[in-house]
Amino acid sequence: MNDQPTGRHPKFEVRARHTETTVTVYQAYRPEIGRAAARHGRFPSSWSRERMTWIKPSFLWMMYRCGWGTKKDQETVLAVEISREGFVWALRNACLSHYVPALHGDGGTWKRELRKAPARVQWDPERDLRLTPLAHRSLQLGLAGEAAARYADEWIVGIEDVTPLAAEIHALVREGELDRAAGLLPEERPYPLDDDVLAHLRA
Repeated sequence: MNDQPTGRHPKFEVRARHTETTVTVYQAYRPEIGRAAARHGRFPSSWSRERMTWIKPSFLWMMYRCGWGTKKDQETVLAVEISREGFVWALRNACLSHYVPALHGDGGTWKRELRKAPARVQWDPERDLRLTPLAHRSLQLGLAGEAAARYADEWIVGIEDVTPLAAEIHALVREGELDRAAGLLPEERPYPLDDDVLAHLRA
């Protein structure tokens, strides 16, 4: 396992906008779901609890995934503030989405862990303002079953529609105004976690 610093950040580190009690993650939905969620502070009945839902602490990785809110069914970008306790519970109960011999031993053990885990983790290259991949990784956290239900019913503190912010930053990037664009980004700091929380998730 390689957890050595690559540039300014360790390769596997959770960075997020956070307070003493909450952490902000991002998702993108079609307007009927996203706008209703922001309006009511919870997901509408049309939000499926049967599908895995992926939350992302990185604003720029979300922009990469949703094309700055231009991709079909991802036009509404949400900043979802959730409890720290819920976030840590998900990490403690997550399994890596891919097999790593040094962590899992044999492939059968990993497959069994993946099947029973209510959450899963991927580490994808972080992105810069031009959405170019960087050397360090960004956490993607998938929630299913019990984790998805807890997310929707227990962990959410607030939901904000940040689609206008995404559009404003994107416009500045297109104009080459990278310093101004960077000044509008949500502040994402290293998120304090006990080492044992991530020990089974460092790829």
